[in-house]
Amino acid sequence: MDRSKEQELAWLRTIAGELATQTITRLEETLPWYGDMPPSRRSAVGLVAQTGISSFIQWYEDPSSTPWIASDVFGSAPRELLRSISLQETLQLIRVVVSVVEERVASRSEALRESILHYSRDVAFAAADVYARAAEARGLWDARLEALVVDSILTGESDDELPSRIAALGWHGDGEAAVLVGTSDRVVDVDQIRRTARHAGADVLIGLQGTRLVLVLGRMNPESKEGRPAPAPLPFIDIAARLADGFSDGPIVLGPPVENLVEASRSARAALAGVAVARSWRGASRPVSADDLLPERALAGDGLARRTLIEQIYEPLVAQSGELLETLWCYLDNGRSLEATARELFVHPNTVRYRLKKVTELIGWNATGAREALILQSALIVGSIAQHGGRRAGRPKK
Repeated sequence: MDRSKEQELAWLRTIAGELATQTITRLEETLPWYGDMPPSRRSAVGLVAQTGISSFIQWYEDPSSTPWIASDVFGSAPRELLRSISLQETLQLIRVVVSVVEERVASRSEALRESILHYSRDVAFAAADVYARAAEARGLWDARLEALVVDSILTGESDDELPSRIAALGWHGDGEAAVLVGTSDRVVDVDQIRRTARHAGADVLIGLQGTRLVLVLGRMNPESKEGRPAPAPLPFIDIAARLADGFSDGPIVLGPPVENLVEASRSARAALAGVAVARSWRGASRPVSADDLLPERALAGDGLARRTLIEQIYEPLVAQSGELLETLWCYLDNGRSLEATARELFVHPNTVRYRLKKVTELIGWNATGAREALILQSALIVGSIAQHGGRRAGRPKK
């Protein structure tokens, strides 16, 4: 090492403390986010800045040490750094440190000035590498946590930690949630699924278990633009239709909406039961609602389907009017014939029409359609078995 470089190194070491002080002052003056940080975080960032100055002096002494010297700048407090500031703010920090050092020492020699520029480039690349590794590690951690949350929803084995795990994933869904289940290849374009869900106004958790693909959907609050009211959120079945391309051939079943993500296990159970029997309905759409498969699910032994039929159809009819229940029984038993029902009940066909309309208004299903008639008849049978042990409610005794 020539004598001039030895002299410059000695000089740099004497002013290192001065440069560190000037750097901290410049950070406070030029970077508002630095002054807003709590003292412990500000100290960690200041430590990184001071390490950058001392590492530059070591690098200037031996430029061949670039790889480890540049990494050492961020090795002094990596966790504090990553938790405190973003990559953009880190680059702003590097710019401040370089500018302070350059202003103080660049005029001393051209060699020092060029060294500062080379070193700042190496440190910037090192910063990008640190953040890239952290993002990769976070991505792997998020994937494992996401798989754990989806598995908890599918099994219904949620605990008090589930809400915190959901929050850690950055879940943006607010309010109702639903579970979509189907089959897919082992290679799934999760990024495309997330983009499609986001454009449809939904957040999504993705779980791939063998060939089974599970999407947990949650609505995001639509935002108003330019003073216009926010658009109405899409129904879950429409969101599911947009996501259908992410599945391979086979049935896709959407579970019923629930109030929030923590209660999504009920939707998941219905969707899983629906997938198991969906092929038994030749006219099933893709995707299909699990509630449209209630008869098949009930016949397959799904207790949730039986309870749904009873709670949503049978019990409201029993509570409302025995007249409506009896009319519906007769109408379905007579092959959906208005005239035959009217003769059996000794009423006018228009009275039957009126009562069937009241049934539709009450429970939402229309008995005049073939598929919905099957759902209603299944509900009457299941409800009657549950309530009367096989004797039909609302039918006259003979």
